[in-house]
Amino acid sequence: MKHNWKPGTMIYPLPAVLISCGVVPEEYNLITASWVGTICTNPPMCYISIRPERHSYPILKKNMEFVINLTTKDMAFATDWCGVRSGKDYDKFKEMKLTPVPASIVKAPCIDESPLCIECRVREILSLGSHNMFISDVINVMADEKYIDPATGAFDMQKANLLVYSHGHYYEMGKEIGKFGWSVQKKKK
Repeated sequence: MKHNWKPGTMIYPLPAVLISCGVVPEEYNLITASWVGTICTNPPMCYISIRPERHSYPILKKNMEFVINLTTKDMAFATDWCGVRSGKDYDKFKEMKLTPVPASIVKAPCIDESPLCIECRVREILSLGSHNMFISDVINVMADEKYIDPATGAFDMQKANLLVYSHGHYYEMGKEIGKFGWSVQKKKK
């Protein structure tokens, strides 16, 4: 038997990412977010949803660029810490010993320790309630070469040991059980 609950956000798991923003080192900040996702493939678009009272919000709104940095099991402590501490009180890069490196196109920095950095330019901001959604174009992706399969050129998500968030908890990703289309793929004889 199923029970009715009050409406809520129960779509889990989600990626646990660090959003980097700012255009000069004195302005650089990191914000932990899981309200992120894909909107469109062509053109490539994504979104992040941020509370307006967060320290990063005016930085994001002013510069209209940011980087979504995927995180790993090894980055779990820093990911959580950056979500519970404010950039107005701490230099999060320095405190968590994370390395800001120039992005290829946007002015916001990438995190060198991140296996995959997604450079974004804001197209539109929607005021939705507790959070505002930054609808953005993906204008570049930087992938750490140690996670790129030399035979296929594909990014190996499993090898990267990405971090996910589910209802207040962090998890490492588990074992692969299939790939897109495997349920209808013809069996080899």
